[in-house]
Amino acid sequence: MEPISLTNNKQTEADKAKQKEIRQAGPLPEHIAVIMDGNGRWAKKKGNIRVFGHKAGVESVRDITESCAQLGVGHLTLFAFSTENWGRPSAEINALIKLLMSTLRKEADNLDKNNIRLTAIGQLDRFPLECRELLQQVIDRTRDNDRMDLCLALSYSGRWDIAEATKIIGHRIKKGEIEPDEVNKEMIAANMSTAGNPDPDLVIRTSGEFRISNFFLWQLAYTELYITETFWPDFRRDELYNAIISFQNRDRRYGKIDNHSQTQSRVPSNEVVSHINS
Repeated sequence: MEPISLTNNKQTEADKAKQKEIRQAGPLPEHIAVIMDGNGRWAKKKGNIRVFGHKAGVESVRDITESCAQLGVGHLTLFAFSTENWGRPSAEINALIKLLMSTLRKEADNLDKNNIRLTAIGQLDRFPLECRELLQQVIDRTRDNDRMDLCLALSYSGRWDIAEATKIIGHRIKKGEIEPDEVNKEMIAANMSTAGNPDPDLVIRTSGEFRISNFFLWQLAYTELYITETFWPDFRRDELYNAIISFQNRDRRYGKIDNHSQTQSRVPSNEVVSHINS
């Protein structure tokens, strides 16, 4: 497979060895989702305005996208902007939209060159037309790439996603295409914005907050959680590796009983707390 470079930094031999060790240690998460939190607090600690933190967070996006693609992760979803974020001051919202557009312009070549497909989910119609058109251009340009899917959750809400799916199914029932008793979890999943993609195996939340924040409420039913106190602008591949290693050491039973569970290593019940206090 061709080398990948989004950060323009040459990958070190030590990092290559670490990635090889992780791949050999056990199955990788097929889909990693990240709640990128803490940009504003990171900026405040440094005596800067919140937008400074958002700009710094772009470097983390590059590094985590690059390292996931290098490892062989198939899907990476970044929760970049929630529907609740529209309630922030207009100056911050405008700055975030400008940052999104400038990043799309700068990274379009890199994504395409490195065979990464960009997609987006959420209430995209709430963004300005120029922003939507630019986003669609990059999506169209990278549509046939197949090394990794990078999905941006923009103006996204888990409750909105479920409501939209039920509306679609409700209209089909009204038209007589299906009966109410035919509705099942597979049908609901097939009408979500994430239809056709695997549910996340691992979700990472930065900044130490213990909540999902209206993200992937349907899709996270059996997703493993990794919470770190690190603010997003400081989150880099070394901590990504820690999250993946933590995932590999967990016993995913999906509500069932594992006959071999007594002999397998398990993650202590206080594991997430240990990350916060470390």
